[in-house]
Amino acid sequence: MSTPLPWHQIDTVLLDMDGTLIDLHFDSHLWQTLVPARYAERLGLPLAEAKAQIDTHYHAVNGTLDWYCVDYWTRTLGLDIRALKQEILEKIQWRPNVIPFLAALKAAGKQVVLFTNAHPASLSVKDARLGLAQHLDLMVSTHELGWSKESQHCWQALVERLAFDPARTLFVDDSERILAASAEFGIAHQLGIRHPDSQMPPLTFQHFPALDDYADLLPLGA
Repeated sequence: MSTPLPWHQIDTVLLDMDGTLIDLHFDSHLWQTLVPARYAERLGLPLAEAKAQIDTHYHAVNGTLDWYCVDYWTRTLGLDIRALKQEILEKIQWRPNVIPFLAALKAAGKQVVLFTNAHPASLSVKDARLGLAQHLDLMVSTHELGWSKESQHCWQALVERLAFDPARTLFVDDSERILAASAEFGIAHQLGIRHPDSQMPPLTFQHFPALDDYADLLPLGA
């Protein structure tokens, strides 16, 4: 980051989960490798054909709650997605320096809220693995609100539930599209994550500041 955040103007920090707090490699491996392989096995398809069919399903619901819904994909693909997650739990890992960053936010008196499109079942698996809840004031899945973060309805529902001030809020996410949705709603500060997946090349953000490592923000206000 080239421009420091105005921490004295920020009371609430909303944090995405996958790719923001947690290495996206778990989800990338699940959806891009394990799910296609098991789908190919189930239907007796070549892997390339299985991937093509799954990609068609993915594109059909991209950006909607179904895209993030474990139950939807279990029904659609005929695979036990919950069971598949259990096979690769070792891939659920914090991104670098997340815990010191969360500790600094709490020490500074910020309200720290996990705000994720992940299905509650996915959130539960990751909380059980890493102990997310102990580092946060609250965890909210958009499935509780009825819309994904891409929708303005979702942001309206969140502000009604939490009663926070968008003008004094920072939102951190690895999706530029979702950061833009938050800015449209009136969230004052956005921050992208350039390396959501430790096994993939970095992302480029066109319209929002982004960082590589939370160590870049520590100590707060430096």
